[in-house]
Amino acid sequence: MTEQGRLARIRSSLAVTAARAATAASRATGRGAGGMIGGLVAGAIDPNIMDSLGRGRPAVLVTGTNGKSTTTRMLASAMRTTHTVATNDGGDNMDAGIISALMAGSDASHIVLEVDELHVPAVAKRLAPEALVLLNLSRDQLDRVGEINSIERALRNAVMEHPEATIIANCDDVLITSCAWDHPNVVWVAAGSGWAGDSVTNPRSGGHVVRTDDGDWYGLEPLVDGTDFRRPDPDWWVDADGLHTPDGQTVPLNLKLPGQANRGNAAQAIACAVEAFGVPLEKAVAAAEEIDNVAGRYSTVHLGDHEIHLLLAKNPAGWQEALSMLDREADGVVIGVNAQQGDGEDVSWLWDVAFEDFGETKVIAAGERGTDLAVRLLYAGIDHQLIHDPVDAIRACPPGRVEVLANYTAFRDLKKALTKQEDYRG
Repeated sequence: MTEQGRLARIRSSLAVTAARAATAASRATGRGAGGMIGGLVAGAIDPNIMDSLGRGRPAVLVTGTNGKSTTTRMLASAMRTTHTVATNDGGDNMDAGIISALMAGSDASHIVLEVDELHVPAVAKRLAPEALVLLNLSRDQLDRVGEINSIERALRNAVMEHPEATIIANCDDVLITSCAWDHPNVVWVAAGSGWAGDSVTNPRSGGHVVRTDDGDWYGLEPLVDGTDFRRPDPDWWVDADGLHTPDGQTVPLNLKLPGQANRGNAAQAIACAVEAFGVPLEKAVAAAEEIDNVAGRYSTVHLGDHEIHLLLAKNPAGWQEALSMLDREADGVVIGVNAQQGDGEDVSWLWDVAFEDFGETKVIAAGERGTDLAVRLLYAGIDHQLIHDPVDAIRACPPGRVEVLANYTAFRDLKKALTKQEDYRG
C-alpha cells in the first residue's frame, strides 16, 4: 500500500470513529437518533468517506419528487430476501444521511439508497450504482430546488454518465422518460402519473405534449434526429388486475399501503429487484406487500377517543395524490401546513392543489401556515375551522376516525407532540 493510501485509510478510520462517538452522544443526550450528526462529522473529517464506505458494493439509487422513501423501503425489503442491505430507511437522503446509512450497514453486501434529486449526480459518481430507479419529476420547493427542467437536465446527464447501470424508469412520466431516453439499458415501467402540470411541453425539443385518454402521450415536435418523443412501451405495468411482467405473467399485487401511486412505487421496486439483482419475482412481490408504513406515514395511532390516520404530502403532486387517499367518511379531517426549511417557505403551491369537496366531514386547517390554508379552503368553498395547534385540532374533531394530512415539518412535529400526550396510544 502506498503512503497516500495508508493515510487515506487512517483518515477514513478516524472519520468513522468520530462519527460513531457523535451519534452516541446525540442519542445519550436525547437530541435525536444521531444519524445526521454522524454523517456530518464523518464527511467533515474525510471528504472521500462515501467512496470508502461504498467499497464497490452493488448499489441502487432511488430518486424522484415523490415516493422515494416508500419505493426504497419496498426495494430494500425485496433485496433482503436474498442479500444483506444497507439503506437509509429513516429518509435522510442527502450526503450526511447517506454516509450514516453506509456506516450503519458497513457489513451489508448491497446498498439501497433514496437520494434527493439534487444530490444524485454527485452520489452516483461516488458509488457507481448498478441501478437507478427514476420515479417522477414535478415542482417541489422552488426556494430550494429551483426550476424542474434544470433538475431533469441534471438527472439526464447523471444517467448518461453510467451507461453500464440498469435504469428503472417510469414511462408514464414525461420528464423521467426524457432523463432515460438515450440510455442503452432501460427497463420501462408504467407506474402512473397523476400530476401532469409540470410536463406540458417536450423537454427535448419544445412544443406541446399531447396526452390521450388511454394513457399514451407524445410530443408534437419531432426530435432533432427526426424521430418522435413518445411514451415507450412498458416492460412492466400495474393495473387493477395486478402486476404484469415482461414474460407475460400477471401477478396479484395486494399492498397494505393505500393509493394508486403506491402500486406504481411497488411496480418499480419489484422490477428493479428482479431485473437488476435477480431476486425471485414471488419473493419481491411478497416483500413489497408486507410494507405497512414508511417512517410513520400511513400509520394509524390513537389519541383519547380519536383514531388518527396519518398521511404526509410535500408538494402539489404529492398533495393531490394524498387527498385522493383520504377517507371521506371519516369523522374529521385535519390538514396541517408549515413553511419551515424542510417544507419550502413559499406556500403559493396551495393554489395549485384541487382541494375537493369533503361532504359533511368536519375540516380543520392547522399548522403555522394554517391561516394561508384557511384562505385557500374558503375560496374552494369548503366549510372549515382554523385551529393552529394540530393536537388541539384533532381533539376538536368528533370522536372516531380522523384523517390527518400534513406537510413535512408539520407531520414531524405532530408525531413528537402526540407521543407526549397522556392519552396517546401508538
